[in-house]
Amino acid sequence: MNEWCRGWVLGLLFIVCSCKGVSGEIVDNNQGVVNQIDSTIVYQIDTLVYSTISHGIIPGAVISIVQDSTVVFTKSYGNRSLVPEPTMMTENTIFDLASLSKCIATTLAVMQLIEKKKLALDDKVNQYIPEFKPWVKGDSIQDITIQDLLTHSSGLDSYIRNVKSLYRMGCDSDSLMHIIATKSHRNFRPGTKFSYSCLNFITLQNIVQRLTGERLCDYVQKNIFDTLGLTHTCYFPNDVEVPDSLEIAPTEVQPDSMPLIGRTHDPLARLLNGGNSGNAGVFSDVSDLSVLCMAIMNGGEINGRRILKKETVELMTRIPESNAPTVGRALGWDVSSSHAFILGDCFPLHKCICHTGYTGTSIVMDLDAHVAVILLTNRVHPKDKGSLKFLRSELSNIVSQMVYFK
Repeated sequence: MNEWCRGWVLGLLFIVCSCKGVSGEIVDNNQGVVNQIDSTIVYQIDTLVYSTISHGIIPGAVISIVQDSTVVFTKSYGNRSLVPEPTMMTENTIFDLASLSKCIATTLAVMQLIEKKKLALDDKVNQYIPEFKPWVKGDSIQDITIQDLLTHSSGLDSYIRNVKSLYRMGCDSDSLMHIIATKSHRNFRPGTKFSYSCLNFITLQNIVQRLTGERLCDYVQKNIFDTLGLTHTCYFPNDVEVPDSLEIAPTEVQPDSMPLIGRTHDPLARLLNGGNSGNAGVFSDVSDLSVLCMAIMNGGEINGRRILKKETVELMTRIPESNAPTVGRALGWDVSSSHAFILGDCFPLHKCICHTGYTGTSIVMDLDAHVAVILLTNRVHPKDKGSLKFLRSELSNIVSQMVYFK
C-alpha cells in the first residue's frame, strides 16, 4: 500500500479517536460479534456510525464484516424506526435492499442462465424482447446486448419519469417494459460510456422471466436464496411468515403519515412492477447477506451449497474487455466507475466489487483478501434526505486497516 494511503488512514485514526461525546450521547446497542477484531477498529466504527446518527443522517444501522468464511464483526446501532415511535435497531433487522437487488438477485439469476448456456453476454436484447429498439445515430445502428445491460453501458435513460402518473393511468409491468423497449432514449453508443440505469435491470428481469417461465422473484427465491439456505431474504416480506423476533426497518413516511414497512421503497418496483422487479424489491438482513458474500468470495459455494461455478463468478466479477475503459463496471457489480467511491481510498481497484442501494445499503468485497463489508441502514426513514457518501467510504477506510495494516 502506498505511503499516501497509509498516512491517510493513520490520520483518520487520530481524528476519529479524538472525537468525544458522540458515543456517550446515544445508548449503545447489543454488542453482537465484536471480539474478533482489534478494539481500535471497533472504536473507530462505533464513533463513525454514532456521529452519523447524531447528525440525523440515519436513524440507525447494522454492520457486518466477513473474513473468509467467518463473520468477525456484527453490531447494530441506533434506532430501527422513529415513526410512529422510536424502536431500537437489532442485528436481525430486515432491510429494504433497494438496488442491492440488482447484484444479489437479478445478476445472479442472469449468470446462472449464462452458465446453463440459455443466455450469452453478446446476445442482443431484441432476441428476447423483439420490440426492443437499437441505438441509432444517422446511418449508425447498434443493438443493445445483455452485457450492455449488466454493465450499465446501454445508454438507456436512468429512470422513468412520472411514475405515479403512469400508475394512476393503469400502467403495469407489461406496459412498463413496452415503454423501455420502444420509447426510452438511447443516449449513446452501447459499450462506450457508463450511465447507471434501473431500466437495464428491469429489462434483464423480463428476459429472465421469458427464459424461465417464472416471475423473477420466484426464480431467485428457489435458485439462489433457498439454495444458499437464507432464511430472511425474499421479495414481499409481508407475505411470508417470519418469527416475532424479526422486524423490518421502515422507510419513507407516506402522505398518510405512516412509513412504508415491508413494501419496496422504489416507485418503479413498487407501483409499476408490483414489488417483483429487477432493479429493487429484495429484503434481507446482515446474517443472510454475510452468507451470500461468503459464497461469492468462495467461488460460488458455501457449506456445500453452490449457486454458481467458480469460472462463472470470475466472469461476473471482472470488467469486460470489449467495453470502453471509462465504463468501469463488472457484470452487475461496480469495480471502478464513478459510483465506486464506497471502496474508500485503500481498497484496491480491480480487486474489489461493490454496490449501493438507495435506501442506505451497501456491500464491498475484496476478492483477493476475502473480506466483505456490509452496511445496512434505512437512510430514507422518516424522510428521504441526507447522503451516505462519507459513511460508506470512511467505513471502507477503517476496515482496510484491518486488512492491510495488521
